[in-house]
Amino acid sequence: ELPKELPPRRAIDHKIELEPGTRPPAKAPYRMAPSELMELRKQLDELLNAGLIQPSKAPYGAPVLFQKKQDGSMRMCVDYRALNKVTVKNKYPVPNAADLFDRLSKASYFTKLDLRSGY
Repeated sequence: ELPKELPPRRAIDHKIELEPGTRPPAKAPYRMAPSELMELRKQLDELLNAGLIQPSKAPYGAPVLFQKKQDGSMRMCVDYRALNKVTVKNKYPVPNAADLFDRLSKASYFTKLDLRSGY
């Protein structure tokens, strides 16, 4: 289920910093089967109606593809690999998952969070 609204606007806006002399890539959409196009329209309409996205006329973008989930529904994935190639790398990246698991090896309790479209 989608959230009912966006959180309140914060004083700081996020900006993706690009490497000097580069521009955001303009990738062509991937080919999709008619059933995938219908699913794309459905999911985009849900996000648009919920106010979580808005129409864009940007001259660049990233292609979308779908991955089937265990329950048979489709997860929309945006392929940002081309954008990631020209993005300034974070000096303080998220820790490596294997390192975190090593640190948690003696833990007694774990929490699993399933955040819809939170990836």
